[in-house]
Amino acid sequence: MSRIVECVPNFSEGRDSGRIAQITTSIQAVAGVTLLDVDPGVATNRTVVTFTGEPEAVLEAAFQAIKTASEQIDMRQHQGEHARMGATDVCPFVPVAGVSMEECAQLARRLGERVGRELEIPVYLYEHAASSPSRRNLADVRSGEYEGLGQKLLQPEWTPDFGPAAFGERQQRSGATVIGARNFLIAWNFNLNTRDAARAHDVALSLREKGRLAKDGQGKIVRDAEGSKVRQPGRLPATKCVGWYIPEFGRAQISMNLTDHLVTPMALAFDTALEEAAKVGLRVTGAEIVGLVPLEALLAAGRHYLARQGRCTGQSEAELLECAVQSMGLSELYPFKAEEKIIDYRVAAAKDRLVDLSLKGFADLLASDAPAPGGGSTAALCGALGAALAAMVANLTHGRKGMAQHDEEMDQVARQGQELKARFLRLLDEDTDAFAAVMAAMKLPKATEAEKAVRAAALEAANQLATRVPFQVVEACLPALELVEAVVARGNPNSLSDAGVAALCLGTACDGAAFNVRINLVGIADRRWAADMDARTAELQQRLHERRGVLLRQVEERLAFTA
Repeated sequence: MSRIVECVPNFSEGRDSGRIAQITTSIQAVAGVTLLDVDPGVATNRTVVTFTGEPEAVLEAAFQAIKTASEQIDMRQHQGEHARMGATDVCPFVPVAGVSMEECAQLARRLGERVGRELEIPVYLYEHAASSPSRRNLADVRSGEYEGLGQKLLQPEWTPDFGPAAFGERQQRSGATVIGARNFLIAWNFNLNTRDAARAHDVALSLREKGRLAKDGQGKIVRDAEGSKVRQPGRLPATKCVGWYIPEFGRAQISMNLTDHLVTPMALAFDTALEEAAKVGLRVTGAEIVGLVPLEALLAAGRHYLARQGRCTGQSEAELLECAVQSMGLSELYPFKAEEKIIDYRVAAAKDRLVDLSLKGFADLLASDAPAPGGGSTAALCGALGAALAAMVANLTHGRKGMAQHDEEMDQVARQGQELKARFLRLLDEDTDAFAAVMAAMKLPKATEAEKAVRAAALEAANQLATRVPFQVVEACLPALELVEAVVARGNPNSLSDAGVAALCLGTACDGAAFNVRINLVGIADRRWAADMDARTAELQQRLHERRGVLLRQVEERLAFTA
């Protein structure tokens, strides 16, 4: 499995394209890193950059970017709407695939130590890399901003985690940098039908988790028994908000950071913003996403709005995305381009994938003398077709006259069918990747005993991977067949033949993948592991074929022609 880390540094320059280019060029110069997004803001005078890659490559690129920013940006001259403390204001690492949060925290600490030592920039650690609970929250660390940094560095409680606790000429130019590890953060702005930044901020206070200071009927701040100010929490947990005016758009916005979209989904945040804006006579006219967004966050929003419309939520990715974009007005200020704004698509675009080929292109490649794709990928494709057909029949049942009693079940069948389709398609590419890993292991040198040992270990790992991938195809066939059973029993009778084809596809997928499991077992040195895998495959095959046989007989009986 690939190990992918995302890094999202924010630089205090959003107007000078030459300086921004110098920074992004330093990132692109590091091998193994893919620059995904560069999002400058004129009013905020801030640029959010997103890049991904293997952990060590991302670590090096982050250092080079911070170094270049410290050379290109003079914080003594900086003005902008966004809170900031340094030329590289914040630099978080985000786990994407095959990497834990703790590993990202370690990257943050290593980067912080190097930045402090080599560049003499004061560094604070935050979120999952924080050295103390009081430094976990970015807003707390950045309090006072650049203008208060000189005094802040004199306070013992704000001694930097790395770098000098000094504010000499070098630090005055660079400011301080906050480095950390966090979950995926969705940065987006809600557009309002007003130019009034104060009213926009008032709505933001009602939304954000931190809320606002509580006041009594006379407008005085409420204090508790100890004399501390009491806060009135906002409506949305895991959110941070401010209101501001953006001259380039000619309107005020609510700028929101969703720190956990599983706690507060995008649709809930948007709908709540609509409600709070309406309370003060304002209207949210749309939204813009800053940087990148996870695919699943938008798919969840699409399902939410489809459900509100009474439609089946088991739609394709493209349909769910279109619904989310339209419902939240993500194209109001400029066209929302999924291939540019969704991180999953940007990462996938960095490598060639079989699933992106046309049907003709895949068939032509399959028919060539290339050793891959082959039977394993074809088996996974058959599984994807079977799951897709089950989802299709469910969609053709949902909302149909006389079948309303099955709507809830068909909605779930369609959703699960779409999810299994995506799983099979992912395995389609993984099967070819696994074959490539076997070929790479076979090419390792074997001149010495040490080299032979390394090659043998690599070959064993690659052969086990090449076995596990088709086994996952076998595993996925049974839950997919269960969906077919549901649509045969309670689905639209006019689509019964489609359900039958789905069952046939899944049988082929299961048998074809089982063939690939067994051909790879030949090269496995761990014979106990191989025997266990063979037994598990045979059991799943038998269970699928018993149920598939019953199902196909039902379909054949109901489709039997009578003169």
